[in-house]
Amino acid sequence: MPPAPRLAWMFDIDGTLLLTEGAAREAFALAFEDHFGVRDDLEDIAFAGRVEPLILADILAKHRLTLAPGDEARFWNRVFDRMRTLLRPNRGRLLPGVLPLLDALGREPQWILGLLTGNMTEMARIKLGHFGIEDRFAFGGFGEQAPDRNALARDLVARVGREHGLPPGRCVVVGDTEHDIACARAAGAHSVAVATGGSPRAALATHRPDLLLDDLTDAEGLVAWARTVAG
Repeated sequence: MPPAPRLAWMFDIDGTLLLTEGAAREAFALAFEDHFGVRDDLEDIAFAGRVEPLILADILAKHRLTLAPGDEARFWNRVFDRMRTLLRPNRGRLLPGVLPLLDALGREPQWILGLLTGNMTEMARIKLGHFGIEDRFAFGGFGEQAPDRNALARDLVARVGREHGLPPGRCVVVGDTEHDIACARAAGAHSVAVATGGSPRAALATHRPDLLLDDLTDAEGLVAWARTVAG
């Protein structure tokens, strides 16, 4: 039997692991136009660090529109279909250090890797699959599973506790926004903030993460820090 886990990693996706060059916002905009016939680039809608159902709620509220219960699944399928089309082979990229870091973490036999993302499950699958890293993560918390990031983090940390016997202090949330820091704190987990998304390092520092990095290129240093957390 494999050894019992001693540390659980929970990665945000956008701005932390990869960039899609605005493909998600564009997918929402095109799906919204497909469904309602309303053109809007959605530039005034906040996407970073938020669960996607809340993003959709903001879009609908802005235009004073609603989705009938039977239409909601169809709308999300439009978003996913648009995203698959928009993620052309040369669009977007993995962020610096991501592949070596995932390799390094994967070599630790008592560490488990997961996702903590505002993306819907299918949206996460599309993005990770596009960049060939979907199989690196054994579990996850996704946008449709909780009303906001804090609740999502609490639920996921609790699930890791039930399934693997790990307390919140043996969980590490890695993200690029203040929302990632806040949700880690709300769940009692450690927070690693990385300044590769839309939030500058100085802005992230004001939220006092446990560890603040410019990017994920120093895999050796991050592993050494995590070993002190794992005990």
